[in-house]
Amino acid sequence: MTILNETQITQLKEIISNLRAIREEKSISIEEIAHQTCIRLLFLQALEAYDFELLPEPIFIQGFIRRYAEALGLDGNFIANQFTVNIISTEPHPKSNHRLFKPFYIPLYIPYILLLSTASFGLFYILNSPAKSKLTVNKSHSATSTAISQPVVSSSPSSFPKSNVTPNVKAISKPITSPTTSWEKIIVTLELQGESWLQIKADGKTEFQGTLNKGQKRSWTAKKTLTVRSGNAGAVLVSVNQQQAQLLGNAGQVKEVTYPSN
Repeated sequence: MTILNETQITQLKEIISNLRAIREEKSISIEEIAHQTCIRLLFLQALEAYDFELLPEPIFIQGFIRRYAEALGLDGNFIANQFTVNIISTEPHPKSNHRLFKPFYIPLYIPYILLLSTASFGLFYILNSPAKSKLTVNKSHSATSTAISQPVVSSSPSSFPKSNVTPNVKAISKPITSPTTSWEKIIVTLELQGESWLQIKADGKTEFQGTLNKGQKRSWTAKKTLTVRSGNAGAVLVSVNQQQAQLLGNAGQVKEVTYPSN
């Protein structure tokens, strides 16, 4: 669900109203606009119905406006820039409690990191088998207690049963490790099968944000994670560390994927 402020809503209604009027004047159906711009018909219908809650983030809405205007033969960049992307509140300081709280956004890559961390911890816990370690410690303690409780026949140090303790000590001190496979770095290569807006983040830092056209090919490198966000996932071929390239998603789909080094 997209949250827009009053200024953005006013701007968007005015822009879409003008574009719809021009479209109807030229007798162009909204389905033709969807086919020509590769924008999902659901998004175009939501724009013209002022149902803005169904739309993605403002940066994508601006891209929709640009492509919609260009499909009508207008200056897409000029019209798109009339819509403010960043949410800036123009209201005075809040006077009531319900305006004291601002929307809180969680970046999409954080759940992926949490999921990977949880899975890694679970695998480590299973492989270390704490129940087995506890059993080994109990056996060692029992063997030591037995050795101490036996009567001493001779005062010579050789009479103590040292062999019963030593194997258990080794069993406790020996660490249990699990083999893992990881890359020193991750290289993601994108090849465009059509036009798409893209945002690339390497280790949390934005390395690229803009539109690439059909036939363009770009690569980015990261040490830990590399996140790819596309406004038209069906036009983007992704290859990770020179592996076989695959489509990021479906045509017109807004999609974000994070590739970890592990």
